[in-house]
Amino acid sequence: MEIIENTTEFYLKKPSAVALGKFDGIHLGHRKLLDRVLEQKKRGCQAVVFTFDTSAAFFFGKEEKELSTRDEKRAVFSQMGIDVLIEFPLNPDTAATEPADFVSRYLAEQMRTVYLCAGPDISFGKGGDGDYGLLASRAGIYGYQVELIDKVRVDGKEVSSTRVREAVRTGEMEAAARMLGAPYGISGRVVHGRALGRRLGMPTANLLPEGSKLLPPNGVYYSRIILEGRTYRGITNVGCKPTVSEERIMGVETYLYDFEGEIYDRDITVELLAFRRAERTFDSVEALRRQIEEDVEAGRNAFF
Repeated sequence: MEIIENTTEFYLKKPSAVALGKFDGIHLGHRKLLDRVLEQKKRGCQAVVFTFDTSAAFFFGKEEKELSTRDEKRAVFSQMGIDVLIEFPLNPDTAATEPADFVSRYLAEQMRTVYLCAGPDISFGKGGDGDYGLLASRAGIYGYQVELIDKVRVDGKEVSSTRVREAVRTGEMEAAARMLGAPYGISGRVVHGRALGRRLGMPTANLLPEGSKLLPPNGVYYSRIILEGRTYRGITNVGCKPTVSEERIMGVETYLYDFEGEIYDRDITVELLAFRRAERTFDSVEALRRQIEEDVEAGRNAFF
């Protein structure tokens, strides 16, 4: 997959089928857009995703955390078969682009768009005034086909990044997974921790998520770990380890079942399947050890 970033000057060589959106979380509605674009490859088009290098809500200070890091989104797009990913820089200058100019310059001229799909809540350009109506009104002028993709409904309600975010914030990981089409994941490189798990006979893999990554409430979760194409069951603690550390550093610490070998400095994805219990402070390390043993046994017997 070709990635175009940190520039507003790009000229695609082939006619493009474009999915236009924010893609925070890449939920079922987003996947529907991506599937429609991928179908256009049969016509000889290249499948293109046009998104911003940061969400508008995050840029304008309306939202402090994002569901997906840049690397996580890139991984999904690549796995699905997208040919070109455009991470358009969002800054004061680009945010002031008139919506009509956005369509003519970027979609028509630079991207050679022949097919375009978007959701009903699409917005772009100065003040977010660009919408599906504008895209449709310019289709005849610039010679592209435009398609409105309806919202997907889960549990009787429309799926949105806002709904997914609320589910994650409240620890409802099963609900988040239903809307995402996959468990909520946290990706990163395993780093060295305090090795307490190893001393207790239960070595763990530690991740330090990016500061912008939305995490669920502190606590213990049943989990699944993806490592170099292989999947392992696990039990994961999200939080600050209050019993053994006064440092308020958020971490994701996972015990992998049936895993042997070195895991430091390897890239993994931890998928949080369901909430088990809240994080709490124990009277002693021995009390913590007993609780961890209970958590590990519960995770081994859990059915996911």
